[in-house]
Amino acid sequence: MTRAAILSVVAGAVLAGAAFAVEPDEVLADPALEARARALDAQLRCVVCQSQSIGDSDAPLAKDMRILVRDRLSAGDTDAETMAYLVDRYGDYVLLKPPVQTNTLALWLFPAMILIGGAATAAFFVRQAHKPATAPGALTSVDAAEADCIAKERG
Repeated sequence: MTRAAILSVVAGAVLAGAAFAVEPDEVLADPALEARARALDAQLRCVVCQSQSIGDSDAPLAKDMRILVRDRLSAGDTDAETMAYLVDRYGDYVLLKPPVQTNTLALWLFPAMILIGGAATAAFFVRQAHKPATAPGALTSVDAAEADCIAKERG
């Protein structure tokens, strides 16, 4: 592929991602309010989609949530007040990055626990692979006793 073709593919992907799922009838007339709304859209999870923001989702509920965000901002709410309203209404699940609390501690620690467990398992197997073998012909005391018993029986 030529450099121009690669750049056009990358530019198309970037522009397609910037389009979001926001429909024309949802866009606010004030560009500053719309920018705030889109920033909030990117932080809020669509509650019927799998890990997708309301800005990226085409679900009807996501559209309702986007309209709600824009209504709250148009009414004069701050970004924090709008987020608090949605969290009160839908719970912490609506946040793409939930806060660190006692009920979400496992969610935050799980990736670290998996990483530590995997590293410990890998270290165990590497150590087992490099464990020096006993010298050939060297017998433990139990093996030597068994060998003596067998030798006495045979001969």
